Amino acid sequence: MGKLIQKFKRILSSGHREHSPDYILIGSVFLVVLFGLIMLSSASSIKAYMSFGNTYYYFNHQLFGIGIGMIAFFAFSRLNYRIWQEYAGWFLIGSIFLLLLVFIPGLSAAYGKARSWINVFGFSLQPSEFVKISFLLYLAAWLDRRSGSLKDIREGIGPFVFVLSFIGLLMLLQPDFGTLSIIAFTSLVVYYVGGGSKRHIAYIVFFGILGFILMINLRPYQMNRVKCMIDPSYSPDDICFQINQSLIAVGSGGFWGRGFGESRQKFSYIPEVSSDSIFAIIGEETGMLFGVILLLLYLVIFYRGVVIAKKAPDGYGRILAIGIVTWLATQAIINIGGIINLMPMTGVPLPFISYGGSAMLASLISVGILVNISKQTKLR
Repeated sequence: MGKLIQKFKRILSSGHREHSPDYILIGSVFLVVLFGLIMLSSASSIKAYMSFGNTYYYFNHQLFGIGIGMIAFFAFSRLNYRIWQEYAGWFLIGSIFLLLLVFIPGLSAAYGKARSWINVFGFSLQPSEFVKISFLLYLAAWLDRRSGSLKDIREGIGPFVFVLSFIGLLMLLQPDFGTLSIIAFTSLVVYYVGGGSKRHIAYIVFFGILGFILMINLRPYQMNRVKCMIDPSYSPDDICFQINQSLIAVGSGGFWGRGFGESRQKFSYIPEVSSDSIFAIIGEETGMLFGVILLLLYLVIFYRGVVIAKKAPDGYGRILAIGIVTWLATQAIINIGGIINLMPMTGVPLPFISYGGSAMLASLISVGILVNISKQTKLR
């Protein structure tokens, strides 16, 4: 016990002296969370009343989730991020354990085609949301430790591909292709930032594209999503119903929007209106004006994350910061891109806005870690 205490003291006392955190990052995140909560109260009202007889059912649950998330945010922003580097192996084990939970009968819960949730004491949790941060904590520590030998196949790309493939296989068995895409792309970015070979990354991307083509041909519903992206009129009343209704919502909002609470598409026209498709309601009610403002806030968050990474006091902080900001940016792009038909719909939540306690908690924990890194950045 004494050795463990001494280890924590050494970690907490190491590195640069703390200074003020990145208040621009914190303010931008809080604005997005607040805006998301306001829009959720409108987007989910009809569905909440029809399902539970309470217009504010989803709003109240989201407010509770944000409260827990804020507590976690402040806790992680106070803890020295170097602590997590000491337990990288446990984070990998934790990632695998979380992904295996969804296959346990009586504990797992399926929604639609995906078995990605578990029920614990009456609460529904999505383990894959926490895998995003736990696997990233492991990967950042592993890359920092092997920064000088990543170009070696046995020391670098070999173990990296093996671990990522194993995590990816567990994700595909759920199946949860959207989350897998985020984890895979984020992993490649941090592998490159950590000193990985461009040639090795090119090989992974090439075989990844081949795997994607094979998978969508083996799974008809995923092929249908690609078809709907190419031609929304392919099956407007069935397979492409969601994307068509989303485009109607965004298009009918125009520049100024219909007005807060005036959405028509939330009347059971758009599936998952409070979670995956909430950006469509944002576009319909607040128009392109607030849609662009929201995008600018996301850009501020991503930009501040990159600045924090560039000024990080060590390699681990740099890789971890880039990983967090890449994860959040990729997820936002996939969600919004799916709603406006720039890419296939995958069912991933919009960061800090979509309904879901697991996603909100994981996102706020990651920002808390990013804020702690910002408190130790090099001032010059």
